[in-house]
Amino acid sequence: MGFHSKPTTYVGHVRLKVENLQRSLQYYQEIIGFDILEQTSSSAKLTTDGKTSILSLEQPENVIPKQGRTTGLYHFALLLPEKTDLANIVVHFTEKGIRFGSSDHLVSEALYLHDPDGNEIEIYIDRDPSEWSWNGEEVAMTVDPLDFDRLLKNRVPGKSWEGLPEGTLMGHVHLHVSELEKTEEFYVKGLGFDVVNRYGSQALFLSTGKYHHHIGVNTWNGVGAPKPPENGVGMESYTLLLPNEEAFNKTITNLRKIEATVIEEDGKHIVYDPSGNRIELVF
Repeated sequence: MGFHSKPTTYVGHVRLKVENLQRSLQYYQEIIGFDILEQTSSSAKLTTDGKTSILSLEQPENVIPKQGRTTGLYHFALLLPEKTDLANIVVHFTEKGIRFGSSDHLVSEALYLHDPDGNEIEIYIDRDPSEWSWNGEEVAMTVDPLDFDRLLKNRVPGKSWEGLPEGTLMGHVHLHVSELEKTEEFYVKGLGFDVVNRYGSQALFLSTGKYHHHIGVNTWNGVGAPKPPENGVGMESYTLLLPNEEAFNKTITNLRKIEATVIEEDGKHIVYDPSGNRIELVF
């Protein structure tokens, strides 16, 4: 659909900090269905196609468990190619005895679960964009019960879960932030996103290219929530893929106009949103 390819700006990768790398690798391979692309004693890059990584895990030194009521990751979301894939993973989770939540968001159908460290994962499929309802610049989204009977009719009889399909993408990230005004300025004026949905005064959903959202932000951990500790479990960073060098340079200029600091670190360009969420900018 073009929502996760050029010329759209989108989230390409998420890096997580975990308490026990081996425990997490077992979970992400056996339960979620990733393969390992690269691995060291303290980190691993995970893949679904054997070529690119959309999720990395790292075990920091002196790591401490996930801290509550901070900014940082609310969830990262894996976008599956087909409704059949979502139906198959429902059966897989059920057979493995994995507890999960679910929701119909009008634009998508989603499952929710937590990894061994408490990091939340969304696994979803998009409805066809022709079914999305727009009111001006805002897309209608809701939290309705998922119709499992209808979903499971898409399962291919006799076909078992074989891991995440090759076309799985990092669909979006949803973040806890400390406030919304400066956050909106950062993502809209700095990074070039559009606000496509406002959830009262507590959450914003942002995208490029008229997607329902590439980024979600909320204050559900409290206005003024502090940053998590550096060695705490949670999100280390996420990567934004920009369309080309021109868009990259324009974004850097716009970030500096709003007085955001862009850091060059080991050949990477890093910026932090107003709540301390770390973003790597690439093209």
